[in-house]
Amino acid sequence: MTEYEDRQHISDVIVRYATGIDRRDWPLFRTVFTEDCALDYGDIGTWQGIDAVTEFMRRSHAAAGHTLHRLTNQAISVVGDTAEARTYVDGLIMAPEGASGVNAVGFYDDELTRTPDGWRIARRRFTSVWISVVGGDA
Repeated sequence: MTEYEDRQHISDVIVRYATGIDRRDWPLFRTVFTEDCALDYGDIGTWQGIDAVTEFMRRSHAAAGHTLHRLTNQAISVVGDTAEARTYVDGLIMAPEGASGVNAVGFYDDELTRTPDGWRIARRRFTSVWISVVGGDA
């Protein structure tokens, strides 16, 4: 596989993360991470393992309305069977009625590894840059 192809596959993994959450497609979401992944989302929480992070995301999005995890500016560096990626995220999580919600802007720093099933995120750190309430009485 060429570096260009690796970078495209890694980009696809990162997009699957957003798609899995926004569609509430938890089997798809699980294809993003290694079994023993470690995630650090700062004040939001930390998780060890795919089961823990999937359960948190499932529970935390169950009561939400529409969500939009918009990803931009991916900087991906591949070295053999490992890679690093920084991706900007602009996440909109709406309440069920759709009139109010939260907008969180920041970036993901990912460490990825090539597995027999393709590229997977082994470690992720989310850095929050801006969080604001949207709609409602804001």
